[in-house]
Amino acid sequence: MSFFSDMSLLFSRYHSFFTEGIRNTLIISAFSVLIATILGTLLAMLRMSKFMPLRLIATAYIEFIRGTPLMVQLMFIFYGLPMIGVSFPDIPFIPDFSRFTAGIVAMSLNSCAYVAEVIRSGIQAVDSGQMEAARSIGYSHTQAMMYIILPQAVRNILPALGNEFVTVIKESSIVSVIGIADLMFRTKDVIAVTYRTLASLAIAAILYFCMTFLGGRLIAWMEKRMSHGKG
Repeated sequence: MSFFSDMSLLFSRYHSFFTEGIRNTLIISAFSVLIATILGTLLAMLRMSKFMPLRLIATAYIEFIRGTPLMVQLMFIFYGLPMIGVSFPDIPFIPDFSRFTAGIVAMSLNSCAYVAEVIRSGIQAVDSGQMEAARSIGYSHTQAMMYIILPQAVRNILPALGNEFVTVIKESSIVSVIGIADLMFRTKDVIAVTYRTLASLAIAAILYFCMTFLGGRLIAWMEKRMSHGKG
């Protein structure tokens, strides 16, 4: 049996494993991206704050998160926090809810540090005269940031932001170490049953590529739409 035939047979027999893994991977990635975007925007605002204590806290957080492995952060959140009395509750009829919550929290807190720097660079790339013009016609600093600066910054940083979101999909495979049935976890289940290691991993690689490729195309389409009328 050829290698590709082996892959086809494995996928046809165990497609439910891979389908469940894809679903859970996309759920974790979607929630992580949403939360990371919100927290990253707030963190970027603190990073540029004129109030030094807030700026120092934001800078320290970003440097610490970017300087430590995601694996360590995930282990600390899932195993470490319960040791000090902080735990994620289980919800009836939702299997492994506490594991999903821990995985999403870890991914979000990690990603928001990178998103914050992307957003900060985008805001700083906007001409400072835009803020001055907005303030001169009566906008407050917050209003100018929300309605004038941020929309322009998003258009500038969309490619970098898209790359970060695609990275989240790939890095989500790490949540398999805490027992979340994502794509990598289910791939290991198939390997355990069939002993077809290389073929199973090849299927997982193709599926990850499909998810990241489609995500990249979606970001490119959004960038193209936002570029209409520019220039």
